[in-house]
Amino acid sequence: MPVQITIPSPGESITDVVVGPWHKASGEWVQKDEIIVEIESDKVTLEIPAPESGLLHRVAEDGAEMTVGDVIGSIEPAAQRPTAETVQPVTAAQSNAAPAPSAPTGDGESKATSVARKLAADRGVDLAHLAGTGSSGRITKSDVLAAAAPQAGPDPTRRTSADEEGPDPSHSLSPTPAAAPGDRAVRRQRMSKLRRRVAERLVAAQHTAAMLTTFNEADMSGVIRLRKQHKEEFLQKHGVGLGFMSFFVKACVSALRQFPRVNAYIVGDEIEYHDYVDISIAVGTEKGLVVPVIRNAEAMSFADIEKTILDLATRARESKLALEEMTGGTFTISNGGVYGSMLSTPILNPPQSGILGMHNITNRPVEDPGTPGQVVLRPMMYLALSYDHRIVDGAEAVGFLVHVKNCIENPQRMMLGL
Repeated sequence: MPVQITIPSPGESITDVVVGPWHKASGEWVQKDEIIVEIESDKVTLEIPAPESGLLHRVAEDGAEMTVGDVIGSIEPAAQRPTAETVQPVTAAQSNAAPAPSAPTGDGESKATSVARKLAADRGVDLAHLAGTGSSGRITKSDVLAAAAPQAGPDPTRRTSADEEGPDPSHSLSPTPAAAPGDRAVRRQRMSKLRRRVAERLVAAQHTAAMLTTFNEADMSGVIRLRKQHKEEFLQKHGVGLGFMSFFVKACVSALRQFPRVNAYIVGDEIEYHDYVDISIAVGTEKGLVVPVIRNAEAMSFADIEKTILDLATRARESKLALEEMTGGTFTISNGGVYGSMLSTPILNPPQSGILGMHNITNRPVEDPGTPGQVVLRPMMYLALSYDHRIVDGAEAVGFLVHVKNCIENPQRMMLGL
């Protein structure tokens, strides 16, 4: 008797999903617990394993919108396992599914998943030179990312300085194919569940919160000097690089302790204060913006923060974050500087009451604090704090941002907890 493959629940309150790429074609033999398909919700991507070993029959196409509990395929455990010479995948018409990938042709195109092919086209990766690590030698998304890695710079969540490499290509928007002169073609593409959810939340934030933004700037000389002085020893001891983000996480933790309403929620007619600091870090991915959370950042060392950011950012790009890792933050940091942003007004991440926007670092003429009247060039970063004016007063917001500025400009004191 066939065993049905149904849509599992990705998490509480999630009912609608989109069928992602299939890793196996109809008529292929699958092993129990082998990953056969991905499903995407507005928050997470889940990999669905085969419930039994047997012949796969797909009944849902890539991109089909389904609900939790729907049947997307079945497996026949009692079927005779075909030999390599007799495998004939069922056609799309027979299975009501998208056509299965054809046999390898030598150029790598046909043995790659649909996601891998799109990613390879975006990154300029030649599939003909890749050896797939997926089932039956199939080229997966991870294979393409690994091949593209030598061209990518360090993790973008860890870099804002103009004197370092440009933004990581894995966090940039997919390039639009060049159009021929006079080409007036129009294309439409359905928004992913994640991007639709992000759009809804951003609009809701503007409609429900009394959002206001205050600005300041920070001299990054001290942080840059400290990083250059200790980055090699830090890497050798902790196995992770010392980035700018850990300094800003520490600075925000300190500021949130001084201004607790920036770390609070509005719940009905009450203010919900938090005696802990869970900082959400905005990470751009192919499917849209996600905000994984650094839990209990107030108890972490610089090394702990760097390791957590690297892990979360890596798994965010690979769509391997769990739902609980992207919910419950009390404050958000968004680093637009990795894309070259000079200044922006970040939008709140509901139900949070504050978000810090970081920007690129450029050398600008400023007055030397030690020599009044003398102008010098310093690496400066504009900072922006968007806050909910219903709960945070203007004086608090300005004080918060000044506190962050002072921490960044005096990193030694921050590292000593002063």
